[in-house]
Amino acid sequence: MTSSDAAVTQLLSDARTWAAQDPDPATAAALTELVRLAEEGAPGARHELADSFNGTLQFGTAGLRAALGAGPNRMNRVVVRRAAAGLAAFLVSTVGKASPGTRPRAVVGYDARYNSDIFAEETAAIFTAAGIETFLMPAALPTPLLAYAVRALDCDGGVMVTASHNPPQDNGYKVYLGRHAVEDSGRGAQIVAPYDALIAAEIDAVGALDSIALAPEGWTVLDPSIAADYEAAVAALAAADRFPARELQIVLTPMHGVGGETAVAVLNAAGFADVTLVAEQAEPDPDFPTVNFPNPEEPGALDLALETAARVDADIVIANDPDADRAAVAAKDPDTGAWRMLRGDEVGALLGAHVVARLAAGDVAAEGVFANSIVSSRLLARIAAAAGYAHEETLTGFKWIARVPGLLYGYEEALGYCVAPSLVRDKDGISAAVLIAELAAAAKAEGKTIFDTLDELYLVHGLHASDQLSIRVADLGLLDAMMNRLRVSPPDSFGGSAVETAADLAEGSEQLPPTDGLLYLTKDGTRVIIRPSGTEPKLKCYLEVIRSVGSAAELPQARLEARAALDSVLADVREALGL
Repeated sequence: MTSSDAAVTQLLSDARTWAAQDPDPATAAALTELVRLAEEGAPGARHELADSFNGTLQFGTAGLRAALGAGPNRMNRVVVRRAAAGLAAFLVSTVGKASPGTRPRAVVGYDARYNSDIFAEETAAIFTAAGIETFLMPAALPTPLLAYAVRALDCDGGVMVTASHNPPQDNGYKVYLGRHAVEDSGRGAQIVAPYDALIAAEIDAVGALDSIALAPEGWTVLDPSIAADYEAAVAALAAADRFPARELQIVLTPMHGVGGETAVAVLNAAGFADVTLVAEQAEPDPDFPTVNFPNPEEPGALDLALETAARVDADIVIANDPDADRAAVAAKDPDTGAWRMLRGDEVGALLGAHVVARLAAGDVAAEGVFANSIVSSRLLARIAAAAGYAHEETLTGFKWIARVPGLLYGYEEALGYCVAPSLVRDKDGISAAVLIAELAAAAKAEGKTIFDTLDELYLVHGLHASDQLSIRVADLGLLDAMMNRLRVSPPDSFGGSAVETAADLAEGSEQLPPTDGLLYLTKDGTRVIIRPSGTEPKLKCYLEVIRSVGSAAELPQARLEARAALDSVLADVREALGL
C-alpha cells in the first residue's frame, strides 16, 4: 500500500468514526453518503472529505467560523460541544481564581442561521452542567443585544451563535467576556489575546465527546423584556431636546437577518415614525435569497433598498447586516442626483462629528477618547483634536476598539460603529442607525444633506479620500508570498510621492501590539496599509489621500484630483504586489 493509499484509508476511517459518534443525524447521514461517494470515486467527494477533516477548526479572537457540515474543520454539534465545554472550563477556572465561591454567569444568544438555535441550546446545556448560571436569549436576536446582555446581566461570559454577514452555508461562535474575566474596559467586549489561547487550550483538553455533560434543564430562558430593555435604552440615546428634528423618510433593510423588528422599534421609539422596510428582505431567512452575499459592502447588496428608496422618495437608506452589528448608509448625492452608498469612513466621520456636537450641546466636559482602527481614515483624529478630545488608533477589529479606556465613540471602516459604549461594548448597527437618522434629520431641517455635512468637515479638516483593493486567493500561501515580496523589495513611492515612513506592523510599537501588516506614509500625506485579512483568504490594501480645500468652490476640483491620486496609488500597489 502506498502512502497515498494509506492516507485515503485513514481519511475514510476517520470519517466513519465521526459519523458513528455524531449527535446530529443529518450531518451523520450526509457524511456517510460522502464516504460512499468517495469510495466510488465520485468527482470532488474525496476532496470535500479531505477538507472537512483537514485539521481542526481553530478557536481564535473571532471565536469559530466556518461552513456547516461534518468533520473537525466544519461547524457542527461536535465542534460546538467541545468549544462550549472548553469555554465553560475557562469560565469556571477564571471566576474561581478571581472571586472564590462565586458562581459564574453566562448568557447565550443566536441568530436565524441554520442550526444557530441548536448550537445555542446545547451550549446552554453544557454551561449549566458545568455549574454556570446560564441565560438563553428568548429568540433569534441581533448580536448587539447579546453584547448588551453580557453587561446588563453582569455576566462573566457570553456566546453569540452567528456568522454575521458570511454566506448562507456558514455559521460561527463569537465569545464575549465580562465581570470577573477581564479588565473593566473590556467588560462585555469580544475576546482578544491571550484569552483566545487560554480558551483554545481548554478546548484542546476536553476529553471524548461522550464525556461532555449536557444538563437536561436548569438554564433560564430570558423573558422577551430583555429585548424591550435594549430597545428602550438605545431609543433613549436620541437627543430630542438638542436635536429635535425628526422629519426624515427612512428605508431600512435587515438583509434577511434578525435586526428588522428591533431596528424599526428603536427608530420609532426615538421619534422616527416614517420607516419603510424593504419587504423582500424584512423577515429572517437563512438562505438570503435576494442577495449573492449578505454583506452591505458587496456590490448589488443594496439594490432592492435603493429601488425602494427611489419608489417612496426616501431621504436615506439604512442597511443592517444579518446580525445587525453593522450599518450601511445610502443617500442621493446632490452632485449627481444618483443614490450612492457612503463609505464606512464617511459615515464614521459624520457620526464622530455628531457625537462631538451632542457632547457640546450637552455642555459635557472634554473628557474621553475617540478611536478607530488603524486602517480607517485619519479624519476622525482631526475632528476629535479640534474639539479637544483624545484619539487612539487600534488594531483592526472591534475587539480592540471596544477596549479603549474612556471610549466615547469608536468606528472601523468596515461599517462598524460604537456610539454608546456604556450600553454595548461592540459595534452596533441599531444604535448607530438612531444617530445616523438624527444627524440626517438635523441636516434636512437646515435644508442640507449629509453630503453637505461631509463637505463642511472637509473644508475644516481637509478632503480625506479613501479606497481599497482586496485580492482574494485560493492558496493562503500566496498571502505570505505577497507580504514577503513587499518586505524584500519595499516600494519607494506611491502616486509619485516618495515614501517617508515605512513601518512593519509585525514588529509592534508602543501604541499597537504586533500584527501582520505594512504601513507606508509618503511625503504628500498619502497612506497605504497592506495586510492579510483576519477572516477571509484575502490581501487587503487600504489607501487614503488628503487634500487641503480653501473654499466650497474648490471641492469639485479637489475631488477629481483626489480620485486621480487614488487611481495612481492603486496602480503602484498592484505593481508592488506583482499583479
